[in-house]
Amino acid sequence: MPWLILVVAGLFEVIWAYAMKQSAGFTRPGASVLTIAAMLVSFGLLSLAMRSLPLGTAYTVWTGIGAVGAFAAGVLFLGEALTPMRLVAALLIVGGLVLMKLSTP
Repeated sequence: MPWLILVVAGLFEVIWAYAMKQSAGFTRPGASVLTIAAMLVSFGLLSLAMRSLPLGTAYTVWTGIGAVGAFAAGVLFLGEALTPMRLVAALLIVGGLVLMKLSTP
């Protein structure tokens, strides 16, 4: 269960990152409220996952899901460039997340 909670926390990190971009520096109220709400949910779920998972593992996986998810959201929804080097970088992050999961008892 802690791993599922951690993945959901990471997905909420993607939501708040995307909403923050859409808030235009917190000048758009709807996106600003969504950013803060998603942050609170993400941090809350991360803290629950950390009850059972090691700090380094939980934090690394959480930020990795957020980083790769924000990258994907930027490409899919904001027209950001999908270059071979950016794709390789994202794949390296995913590889690190898999290794972190496999190395955690």
